[in-house]
Amino acid sequence: MQLKMDATALTAFLAREFGQVAGEFAVERADEAGVTLRLKVAEKHLRPGGTVSGPTIFALADVAMYLAILSRIGPVALAVTVNCAVDFMRKPAAGRDLLGAARVLKLGRSLAVGDVMIFSEGQADPVARASLTYAIPPKS
Repeated sequence: MQLKMDATALTAFLAREFGQVAGEFAVERADEAGVTLRLKVAEKHLRPGGTVSGPTIFALADVAMYLAILSRIGPVALAVTVNCAVDFMRKPAAGRDLLGAARVLKLGRSLAVGDVMIFSEGQADPVARASLTYAIPPKS
């Protein structure tokens, strides 16, 4: 499927529609295979023990999948998460950004299903895996 939004367009959309988090994320890649999103890990993302918090990892997975879907359907701000399951597999490396590699597995008229593998920068093994389903609003 041809992309409707590339990395530059996705970055601009995020800044315009979700300015409250846009500075935390950077679109590293957007192509037919999916989207890779970087979370710039800061002190506010950490929990006791010096690891990245679960809600932060969820946010990375959610935004990465949202952008992967938008790369296929265009700037549809009202596409929303209807389900997400996250498997936390290992502790993220301290002091490193997280990368979420999202891929769309099925894109229908009203639902999209995909997964996101989350990695600590520089590590080969994933720290988490998320499976997400999004509702796509009907075309008006």
